Amino acid sequence: MIAAIKPAGSNTRGLLAYLYGPGRHDEHLDPHLVTGFAMLGMPDPGRDEHATLTELSRHLDEPVRLRNSEFGKPVTDHVWHCPVRAAPEDRTLSDTEWVEIAQRIVQAAGIAPDGDDLACRWIAVRHADDHIHILATTVREDGRRPKLHDSGIRVGDACREIEKDYGLRRLTKGDRTATRRPTQAEMHKAERLGWEQTSREWLQDRIRAAIPHTTSAEQLLAYLEADDILVKPRRGPSGDLLGYAVGRPGDLNKDGQQIYHPGGKIAPDLSLPKLEARLETSTPEEHPTARRNRHTTAWHQATDARDTLHTELTDTSAGGSGDARAQAHITALGELIEATAQKAPADLRAQLRSASRAFRRAERSQIRAEDRTARALRTAARDIVNTATGPDGSALAALTAALVWAAILAGRWHEAKGHAHQADAARQAVQHLQAAADDALAPTLTELKGRRPMEEARRTLASDVRAAVPEHAERILADPGWPALATVLADAEAGGHQPHQLLKEAAARRELGTAHSPARVLITRIQHTSRNPAPNRRAEAARLRSTRATGVSAPPPDTWPLKATAAPARRPGRPLG
Repeated sequence: MIAAIKPAGSNTRGLLAYLYGPGRHDEHLDPHLVTGFAMLGMPDPGRDEHATLTELSRHLDEPVRLRNSEFGKPVTDHVWHCPVRAAPEDRTLSDTEWVEIAQRIVQAAGIAPDGDDLACRWIAVRHADDHIHILATTVREDGRRPKLHDSGIRVGDACREIEKDYGLRRLTKGDRTATRRPTQAEMHKAERLGWEQTSREWLQDRIRAAIPHTTSAEQLLAYLEADDILVKPRRGPSGDLLGYAVGRPGDLNKDGQQIYHPGGKIAPDLSLPKLEARLETSTPEEHPTARRNRHTTAWHQATDARDTLHTELTDTSAGGSGDARAQAHITALGELIEATAQKAPADLRAQLRSASRAFRRAERSQIRAEDRTARALRTAARDIVNTATGPDGSALAALTAALVWAAILAGRWHEAKGHAHQADAARQAVQHLQAAADDALAPTLTELKGRRPMEEARRTLASDVRAAVPEHAERILADPGWPALATVLADAEAGGHQPHQLLKEAAARRELGTAHSPARVLITRIQHTSRNPAPNRRAEAARLRSTRATGVSAPPPDTWPLKATAAPARRPGRPLG
């Protein structure tokens, strides 16, 4: 059950005309009063042919008129309006049930507290099977205004109790991090102008798309202006940026003036302070041995950066700064998904964009993110949007598969923290990411299956699988992707890698029990980790000793400029067919 409190109005008679009228599309049937502050003698224009809307309006506005006659400054924002709607799958509630529901809503809101004889005047009108409208005038009988601060939270809590008591669909409790829903006026305006999205939705998409391209709030506003977004910055006397608002070209008010929306009103995490915390994080000096070598692209770097999520999100017991770091990495993960959607091939773009939109709610929670801890992911997103070349097939497949696992981890973390809305958003994103990952891997699978190893070689590789991941071995070997995985393992061995070790490392990076195709998971992971020649172990040991001696943090092994060693002799029976 959803109770949506509307912005305060000033025209009681006008709202009554809508509630008792036919509706915009003749959808109002049998409008009538179900309950109110004092039913005895209450005029009901829906059931009494002699009652009028004007009479009912005057009845409700009486305390407002009395207050305005006694005080110099009149009350003009006195109309409180709250539609209360059951879910489509819920049973049809009777008028008697709606009476009790309406009373519980006005009590929770502070309109008519239980036992308060001097409360506000209110009514509940029903003109459809699935909802009622509560209208109240927010001046009490004693002339005071009601205390409505945080009434939306209290009403939401009352709805959760009503759902339980009446056996209705149970919704999750709100946490005040959601983006404000489009109003009916915004949706009708978009429809009238032929826009697919309301202005706030359209602006949100463009701001989020710009974030991976910029490193400061000033850069972000300049990027938006270059993208033909109307920007109105708010600056102090020193010229410092204090706030901003953006407008959609052609979005005008009734006087023909441009409408601007503050960032924080578009989405809670798009206010200037939140954006500055995300964007203006200093980038640490790059380690001299961490330069990208000729085998590495921005897409591979993004997959490596994604691995930092595993450490941050798997420890669900960590609190305080641990939670702040985890939330920061989830926020940066959203930027990486958005960046991938922008630069991916056209056939994958729709699913990735849907994943990016779905994941937005997971990017913010009541835990304040410690944004500076997620530099690696945020840098990876910027590298992708600024790369001049698209990904090759294996790099894209590896990244999309890594994003699937990252979103799964984000959902589990949110679920462990009791963030129901965020966990649901992550699950929705996983569905789109998985579809994109399957499509990205399809050409690679076809090519790999076409050159599968000979039968004897496959039997030897199957023994490696049973030794490395015994608990998942039979499922992997029965997977339709096993022939392609065998090819990947044979290729890696030809490059000097040990299949047994690669399998163990890949399984440690991503659990296989929940994977819908464990062979595909292993293919993308092993292709990514085995893309460079096998490392020279003696050189690695010397490098580690040198790093410890100087006290400098060692870069990830995949970024070391490795010297290829001679491949070990191929085991018998390993020719490729």
